[in-house]
Amino acid sequence: MKQESASQSTPPASPPPSQTLELAAQPPRDDGDPLALWIFGYGSLVWRPDFAYSDSRVGFLHGYSRRFWQGDTFHRGSDKMPGRVVTLLEDCEGCTWSVAYQVQGEQVSEALKYLNVREAVLGGYDIKEVTFYPQDNPDQPLKALAYVTTPQNPGYLGPEPEETIATQILACCGSSDHNLEYLLRLADFMQLCGPQAQDEHLAAIVDAAVGTLLPCFCPTEQALALV
Repeated sequence: MKQESASQSTPPASPPPSQTLELAAQPPRDDGDPLALWIFGYGSLVWRPDFAYSDSRVGFLHGYSRRFWQGDTFHRGSDKMPGRVVTLLEDCEGCTWSVAYQVQGEQVSEALKYLNVREAVLGGYDIKEVTFYPQDNPDQPLKALAYVTTPQNPGYLGPEPEETIATQILACCGSSDHNLEYLLRLADFMQLCGPQAQDEHLAAIVDAAVGTLLPCFCPTEQALALV
């Protein structure tokens, strides 16, 4: 899922926050608890949500794989050199580990307003309802919102060999930081999730970028500073 701050650019329109509530919002309960919503983050939202939330849980989605197939001309790249960020690919054998955030009451509208700009307007992502399985209680799955892209998205780059993707990531930088920082922060989070959260696509890109290509791009001291 892509990510980060807002302002500038003119891209695609997306559903207003009021429509997203119809997807996965949990209505107020009889005991007076406020409206609640879970938001699944799988890109930079895992380390930088930048919105207030009441709870967070590590867990997974069935039927999706994470792929560096979305182009980014704002946060991690430019119009001339788009960066590579992640999206979710429907995959009947796939499993994507990450984190979901619960927002409640006034947090709901504020989070959706912020994400509408960060993910939809600046990133070109669409909103989709998914089923999230918390690591600590997978027998009680939760409905959640996720931001995903499709091949119809103008910024969609699609598949390439992992080494090609790594080369592009090493060459790109945007308003939020270098594309490599995005890759390595995501890899660090996945390591914290444990061995069950193995992501072969992500690991292959990290190996190609850091183990093979980075020393060719930078002298040793500069390479170590990036890592």
